[in-house]
Amino acid sequence: MLKVFARYFAAGLLSAGASLAAAQGWPAKPVTIVVPFPPGGTTDVLARAVANKLSPALGQPVVVENKPGAGATLGAALVAKAPADGHTLLMGAVHHTIAQSVFKKLSYNFETDFAPITTVALVPNVLVVSAKTPYASAQDLVAAAKGRAGKMFYGSNGNGTAQHMIGTQFQQITGTQITHVPYKGSAPLTTDLLGGQVDLSFDTVTPVLPFIKEGRLRPLAVTTAKRSSTLPDVPTLQEAGIPGIAIGTWFGLLAPAGTPRDVVTKLNNEIVKIIQSADFKKQMFDIGAEPVGDKPEEMARQIKEESAKFAGLVKSANITLD
Repeated sequence: MLKVFARYFAAGLLSAGASLAAAQGWPAKPVTIVVPFPPGGTTDVLARAVANKLSPALGQPVVVENKPGAGATLGAALVAKAPADGHTLLMGAVHHTIAQSVFKKLSYNFETDFAPITTVALVPNVLVVSAKTPYASAQDLVAAAKGRAGKMFYGSNGNGTAQHMIGTQFQQITGTQITHVPYKGSAPLTTDLLGGQVDLSFDTVTPVLPFIKEGRLRPLAVTTAKRSSTLPDVPTLQEAGIPGIAIGTWFGLLAPAGTPRDVVTKLNNEIVKIIQSADFKKQMFDIGAEPVGDKPEEMARQIKEESAKFAGLVKSANITLD
């Protein structure tokens, strides 16, 4: 028994030593943050905001690579298969907790194949239409949709994303039929929304905020339980007479599972410092985001709880994709 204990104790020491050695030699090369959407969307904006400040803190370049496709699951799959050495990270989002249930075949498990680092920010989603439309309220939009069953279109950042889920719930609650048009990200979606190719979207505040300020897009309601601090005059869906939806979009950094604990801890410490800095908070306010900066364990718990919650919503809406 003593020999067995000694063997396991020695193995533990070797593992701890390897982890410490990995952390002391890390980063040995540039760190890459994979964004599973095209440039210009909230995920991309947040990743670059963190990368710009993380690079000098680590003493190595921190680069952002956009790998869009398949409802943000393509980029996630690439990171899940990357070496677990702390040099490849994912800017994940609430979309990935939904994708767990929506896609029948995923090459990774979001709960077990990633090591959470920290949630960077929470960004409210907003029901928005072109300012050229006559809709002045969410109820105006609902009335129009009921009169044009299946002939109105809403865009999302892809199948299985938060926008897709919100749009599905919106139809269930309001008794409307609005055709879903999935895009690879916010930039092409917003272009088509402005051009009238789609009638509405439930995108995050960040990519549509400049157009709201310019008066080209009209916000009708936010989808979170409380109003956005950046759009304080815009009601929640609950206040607009459409109860039952309280979904926002969180964004956070993750590493491949098996990344040395000391590396994850160092990343968490450095990124949380960035998130808590006054200039970063100001930058977040300007784009409609609310900075978070939690511990890896807290982010892991959030992922587990939301994966279970969205599994129920996906099942009730009967949404499945190959």
